[in-house]
Amino acid sequence: MPIKVTSVPTQSFDYVICGGGTAGCVIATRLAEDPNVTVLIIEAGKHNDLLENTKMTGGWTQLLHSAEDWNIVSTPQKNALNRLVNLSRGRFLGGSSGVNGTLVVRGFHQDFDDWGVEGWSGAEFWPYMIKAENFHPKDWFEHDPESHGTSGYLHTAPHDPAPITNMLLKSMESFGLPYDADMFSTGKNCHGCGHPVRTVHNGIRSTAADYVENAGENLWVWTETTVDKLNLTSGENDGGLRATSVDVIHKDNRATVKANKEILVCGGAYCSPPILLRSGIGPKAEVEGYGIESKVDIPGVGKNLMDHLIVFMYYEVSEPEVTTDHLIYCVDGPQKSYLQWKESKTGFLSTFPFGAHAYTRLDNRLEDSEVWKKRERREGRDPMGLTPSQPSIELFATECYGGPSQYTDYPVGGKSAFAIIPELFGPRSRGTVTLKSKDPLENPIVDPNYLADPLDLTVMAEGCRYANEIVMQGEGTKGVVKNAWPPNSNHHLLKTREEWEQFVKQWGTTCYHASGSCKMGPASDPMAVVDERLRVRGVKGLRVADASIFPLLHSGHTQSPVYGVAEKCADMIKEDNKA
Repeated sequence: MPIKVTSVPTQSFDYVICGGGTAGCVIATRLAEDPNVTVLIIEAGKHNDLLENTKMTGGWTQLLHSAEDWNIVSTPQKNALNRLVNLSRGRFLGGSSGVNGTLVVRGFHQDFDDWGVEGWSGAEFWPYMIKAENFHPKDWFEHDPESHGTSGYLHTAPHDPAPITNMLLKSMESFGLPYDADMFSTGKNCHGCGHPVRTVHNGIRSTAADYVENAGENLWVWTETTVDKLNLTSGENDGGLRATSVDVIHKDNRATVKANKEILVCGGAYCSPPILLRSGIGPKAEVEGYGIESKVDIPGVGKNLMDHLIVFMYYEVSEPEVTTDHLIYCVDGPQKSYLQWKESKTGFLSTFPFGAHAYTRLDNRLEDSEVWKKRERREGRDPMGLTPSQPSIELFATECYGGPSQYTDYPVGGKSAFAIIPELFGPRSRGTVTLKSKDPLENPIVDPNYLADPLDLTVMAEGCRYANEIVMQGEGTKGVVKNAWPPNSNHHLLKTREEWEQFVKQWGTTCYHASGSCKMGPASDPMAVVDERLRVRGVKGLRVADASIFPLLHSGHTQSPVYGVAEKCADMIKEDNKA
């Protein structure tokens, strides 16, 4: 097991990984497969071994808004009624892989073809997502063997559905969304419903920290240690800049750790840009505005921020025990569920309560929209920039009443509720990540800029209208859904797209798929921060590897592609060393 330290000495390692989240843990472990190199992970939070709720899947709610959350909150979203949106991220070893929805929804080959970066086509990138996986099948789940790995460190398995999931799948099928069990692993079907596998096995959440548990003694982990900045020095031969060391803070101690070979920034879409900016890497005027010397003028640092917008739409069901609410919203429910998990790793807390999933396109439903019709489009693409082989939205559902912390109308007294959640693909809006100050202990300023493009609002509203029709009129649910939940809601009665647009403005929230803020791109792209090998432009010995490098946001969830980015990055470093 890698060493944990309580104080930070000044040392040197071959590779220094800034951030022990999903990508950082993977890259560090893969690099440490070479016994002749030394690797250090620097993680701001605690070791996950100290946090039971990172292993107990249902414990995720206890991690949010705690010391184990970065507790980043958006700026007021002017296109969403000036609301503030909680942008929670895991702050511990394993990062958001220990607090996410556990879903493996990879997207489509076309998504990665659209990145337009050499070496990152769907055919080239897809195997790296599979490499990370160790899939555990179940008899009832018809899976595609070619779409699953069996030797990776990330354990995955199907989720045994609650009755409401099968009812919703029936409703989706009655609306022309054919059942295709493993469609979210294969990336081939943009119109249908099925079951994504989960990063949960035998009642335990599998995270990127599982990689670290398999590493040797040449991998060190410094926890509760914050990265301040990177130090750049001029090369002796070519005069170019090289990243050579990292300044860190551990409690009241400051230290500098040297990197003999490379430094990797793996802080995620919200925390990687601040590390670069504090190091003088970013838009020159912006960097100097914080009293930081500009070292490398890269305009794209902190720009191109993307996220998937979602809306939770809740409904009350009339039949008892169709959802799993009766297991948790009852007398001693949490206590009984916790005891069951401790004893047998089963029960409500052994899984994440997401159920039925679907992909679909909305072209036909948007034909009457002026916003949709008037938007310019490329040949073979819709106004969102998507091809006919990429879905407009994803629909996914909960198996109980559960979601963001603002939803507090719990269905007690034997009541039951669930949510269906539309997710917008191909978002046109772009946000920013900037510094609040050069103090590394202060969170950055994050403006997702939700709904800045009117097209996002139009498509999202239509997705909500469609989802409501499935629930209220679909063959599997129309007989058991009473009305919207909570009782004073009326979204089940909304009809027009304009009404749904107001609903989206009021309730739209993040899917925690932040990406793009250190985008990858060719040399011809002035906003590209890293090249096709994830090397920061203008600096040797420095790469960024996490969701921040996505040039475009794919039609899926970010967990699996981040594992893929990390696996590919590790291979590229090994290849470059051989060369």
